[in-house]
This record gives sequence, C-alpha cells and structure tokens, in this order.
Amino acid sequence: MDVSTFYALFSATCFTLVGLWWTVVERNRPWLRDPATRRRVGAVYLSFLLPALMGLFAQVGGTEVPLFWRASFVVIAAVGALGTVRLLRAGRNDPDAGIFARLWWASAVLYAVIAVVGVAPELARTVGLTPLQAEATMLILLVAIAHAVAWEFMTRHVTDDPAGTT
Repeated sequence: MDVSTFYALFSATCFTLVGLWWTVVERNRPWLRDPATRRRVGAVYLSFLLPALMGLFAQVGGTEVPLFWRASFVVIAAVGALGTVRLLRAGRNDPDAGIFARLWWASAVLYAVIAVVGVAPELARTVGLTPLQAEATMLILLVAIAHAVAWEFMTRHVTDDPAGTT
C-alpha cells in the first residue's frame, strides 16, 4: 500500500473513533463527575486523536518534506508520552484499573520510540522499513492498545443510566 494512502485512511479512521468515543462519553455522563475516571476518559480520547493528527501531518509532509512530519511526530509523541506517564502516575494504585489499563506504559514506550524515529529516522532502516512505515506500524499498535483500553473501560464502568440523565 502507498504510505500516503495508508495515512489518509488511518487518519480518517482515527477521527471516526474520536467521534464514536464522544458518543460513548455523551451517553455515560456520570464518567465525567469523578476526576480519576474523567482522566481515563480523556486518555482514551487522546489515544485516538494524537495518532490521527500524526497521520495528517505525515500526509502533509510526506516524503517530499520529511522535516515537517518528523517535527510534528516528535511534538505530538512528546505530548502523548507525557500525558500517558501522568495518567500512569495518577492511577498506579487504582483498584478499578483492569489488565489493559495497567498496560498504558506500552503506549508511553511507543510514543517515546515514535519521537526517537522522528529525530533519527535512519533507525527505521535498520529493521528494513522506511521511517514513515516504521511510524505507521507504531501508530497501528497505539490504536490497538487504545481499542483494548476503551473496550475494557466501557465494560468496567457500566452505568445504570446510559442516557446520562442522573
């Protein structure tokens, strides 16, 4: 597949997932009352939004202007890593965290590696990939983790009032 086509489809998919997550949250308004739960809701949101933004910047920069996508990946990955580490610190003693939520650290590591490849794209070639292919692979893994965490979150935080009217 052409990398540009991949990033176009990937970004559109991630933005769709952002919209779907908004719908889930809207139907579960009580999630927003508790600060810890609200942080996790926001983390799921960012786990779809940040890869979507990286995909858009990859399309804009492409192979013609690699510094553009590389710089944007570094900045966005730094935001993702810092936010994830903050979430991990806040929730390290959370009894409601399930197995997937406890694996947020994998997202932090992926964000860090995304930033490293943005700074030193030649590292991707050591595993036989172009830099944009390596970044795409890691973005896929980020979204897979986000799906798992979103699923677990939704199944562990079931409200009795799905319309959110309480």
